Amino acid sequence: MALPPDRIDRFARHIVLPEIGGAGQVALAERHVALVGLGGIGSPALQYLAGAGIGRFTLIDDGRVELSNLQRQTIYAERDVGHGKAVSARRWLANFDQAIAVELADRRVGADTARAAIAGADLVLDGTDNFATRLAISDACVASGIPLLSAAVGRFQGQVGAFAGHLPGEACYRCYVGDAFDADDCDTCAEDGMLGAMSGWTGTFAAMQAVRVLLDDKSAFGDPQWGRLHLLDGLKPAMRTLRIAKDPACRGCGTPPDA
Repeated sequence: MALPPDRIDRFARHIVLPEIGGAGQVALAERHVALVGLGGIGSPALQYLAGAGIGRFTLIDDGRVELSNLQRQTIYAERDVGHGKAVSARRWLANFDQAIAVELADRRVGADTARAAIAGADLVLDGTDNFATRLAISDACVASGIPLLSAAVGRFQGQVGAFAGHLPGEACYRCYVGDAFDADDCDTCAEDGMLGAMSGWTGTFAAMQAVRVLLDDKSAFGDPQWGRLHLLDGLKPAMRTLRIAKDPACRGCGTPPDA
């Protein structure tokens, strides 16, 4: 695949980076990202991944834009209030870059629908706000052999981790959080509050890590960093990194005792 002249001009600042180059930019144009959750994390992540030249997106969110979202969900405007997030995000993409291919899934993802929703993706970026959905997505990624980039944010803290539980020796998201969660286990930003810029930091950092994953074996910048969880602290500010070990008994990617 060769980039046409207008795309070379558009992504020139990437192409001149030795760590990405023309080969890396071509690879990004061929990649398909499934973005689950188009809120405070998904919005800035989508903007920077589209800006990076990702060629295809599946946008997954069953919610509608609310006025309170505009404080941190940067792809929406007042005219979008009351409209579906997935449809509004597709409109933003169409205005930004008409060359990007887009598919929508504007229904809630669960254990029985997750695999179909992410089918064909090279990477899933999960920015949803409850453990039930996150675990369903993680299990679907393992079963489908698709890497997962998981990002979360609350108040002044964020976290971004890359998981490849389908690979030998690598942890999945369930290895990290365990099994004992349901849809009501997450605190909400309505209750606890959230610095809007913290969503931006977490979402854009997730976008950068996504580019690393997508360029694995394609450029010097490619480094999936499987099993590393980056913790972002907006109060200090600071960042630290943890290593997540694979759980041999994990029912998502290991061999449970009763198997």
